[in-house]
Amino acid sequence: MITENCKISIVIVNYNVEYFLEQCLNSVYTALKNIEGEVFVVDNNSIDGSVDMVREKFPQANLIANKENLGFSKANNQAMRQAKGKYILLLNPDTVVEEDTFQKCLAFMDKTPDAGGLGVRMIDGKGNFLPESKRGLPTPAVAFYKIFGISQIFPKSKRFGKYHLGYLDELETNECEILSGAFMLMRKEALNKVGLLDETFFMYGEDIDLSYRIIQGGYKNFYFPETQIIHYKGESTKKSSINYVFVFYRAMVIFAEKHFSQKNAKLFSFLINLAIYFRAGLALASRFIKKAILPVVDFSVIILLLYAAKLLWQKEQIEFPVEVLRYALPSYTLVWMLSIFYSGGYDRPIKLFSYILGGGIGTAFILMIYALLPKDLQFSRLYILLGFLLVSSYFLFSRVVLHYLFKGKFNLKGVKNKTFGIVGSENEAERVEEILENSTNQVERVFRVSPSSEKEQGTIGSIDQLDQIVHIYKIDELIFCAKDSSAERIIYWMSQIASDDLEFKIAQPNSLYLIGSNSVDTAGDVYLLEIDKISETGQKRNKRTFDVITSLLFLILSPLVSWFVEKPTVFIKNLVAIFIGQKSFVGYIPEEEIKPSKLPKIRDGILHPSDISQNQNMPLETKYKLNLLYARDYTVWKDIQLVFSKWKELGK
Repeated sequence: MITENCKISIVIVNYNVEYFLEQCLNSVYTALKNIEGEVFVVDNNSIDGSVDMVREKFPQANLIANKENLGFSKANNQAMRQAKGKYILLLNPDTVVEEDTFQKCLAFMDKTPDAGGLGVRMIDGKGNFLPESKRGLPTPAVAFYKIFGISQIFPKSKRFGKYHLGYLDELETNECEILSGAFMLMRKEALNKVGLLDETFFMYGEDIDLSYRIIQGGYKNFYFPETQIIHYKGESTKKSSINYVFVFYRAMVIFAEKHFSQKNAKLFSFLINLAIYFRAGLALASRFIKKAILPVVDFSVIILLLYAAKLLWQKEQIEFPVEVLRYALPSYTLVWMLSIFYSGGYDRPIKLFSYILGGGIGTAFILMIYALLPKDLQFSRLYILLGFLLVSSYFLFSRVVLHYLFKGKFNLKGVKNKTFGIVGSENEAERVEEILENSTNQVERVFRVSPSSEKEQGTIGSIDQLDQIVHIYKIDELIFCAKDSSAERIIYWMSQIASDDLEFKIAQPNSLYLIGSNSVDTAGDVYLLEIDKISETGQKRNKRTFDVITSLLFLILSPLVSWFVEKPTVFIKNLVAIFIGQKSFVGYIPEEEIKPSKLPKIRDGILHPSDISQNQNMPLETKYKLNLLYARDYTVWKDIQLVFSKWKELGK
């Protein structure tokens, strides 16, 4: 029960990050030990089971379950209006706090009466320092340097590096102007004076606005690195997307119009709008170039190779019809490239066999069409076979060269098996190892590390030797058992041994999930089973191609097929929905109790894995397992088998 002496109110706004939220709440309640505090979880209409998880595992939390996504500002304000704490903390759900984070922060605020707000040192899921832990006010000049990359060139400059205050030591306490909304501790007295978050901001910019208003209210904001948190960052948003560019910089325009003079606001608005189209243009151009440059080069080289082969034929005084040069060579090239594309030739990692397979399928198709051409256009089957050899040789040679030039992006070795290190007690380590065995086939070796300062039996060393252990045993992924290691110790080691080649995960007690994030744009590895095969690039492409071709075939044959299906009108509507991408022929079993949102997202299906069985009254647990197996073992042949055995049911 919360009394009038409530010291801190913690507000967490959640949207579809159930597993990160659970981990965050575990760390929050541990850090609240011996502190009078309350926790609010405001859910913005998540569909991933977050609300049920909070009710079941954290009944002591004050849960506000919205029926729509109100945005970050409104959701936080809902809780802040009810908060009783002397201090209010806005905390992202994809964070982990240390056991003494609140204790240290509150002690600093208590002894610094002019402190209105406070932010802490943040690291990402790879252990790297996040520069947005401390920021300066985005004046027109500061924004200009940030937008056009000058601040990145001179990050330590007092003039050009003001956006992230790069000239301030990340390990020293300093005044700063802008706090990060991921961890924003504020004195309630200051909020009563300056107001809550401005609800004009739906997402982004609201933390900048409130930080600035706290300073205008006569208080100071501080960057406080004596405690640190993990902020996985990017679990709910894709910060590299064009949509982010528009939303974020538009928020900056709102801020400028609100706080700067009319003259400065117009200048700022001009710069921001210029930046929006500059950044969006760069993003579009970069995305197009990255995706198009390799196919364009491949197409051009293949055309040149085929033309060179044609010159060899002419030396033998064999004339090629003009139509061959005009239509056949580009058509052959396009067929070979499409067949290689559908065989996985442009997927990562590179599989050399896909070029032989794709080239062979393309050659067979070309020869089949060739046989239907008039005799005067059938110039040489041998030329087509030579083209197959040239195309296959080119792809094999070019990909080997790319592998050695750009090892990270063009890897020929496939998915590398990993060496895991588990920091935990014997029982926890065994539990985590069992999860690994059930969740991935990429396990090379597993080593156990003692969570205490002493090496235990069956371990290769203690947690105090992690830096040496990672280096000597070439650990690829380090898993910390939260039951045996404090958040403070986990965060310390993540920041100490961070590298591009090392990944981190945290295993929460009594949980079947290993939670982590390898980059700012990934949601982390949270599945018990390896159920993401259905979301692989090649499988998604194959599934969609099957849907388009088969729905088109059924539509063409619908005058005949409609006689044999129930509800012909629904049958036609279903086919049209599949063709335009609203539905798929096969999807998960649509039972709400099964919570298909925990599985990789796919389109709703007309048919389901359970349709292959005659028993339609199977238990929910069986249906859930069928969904798991469909996602884990997916191939397009499963869809083909189900559709052509149950095609009469496509009108349901």
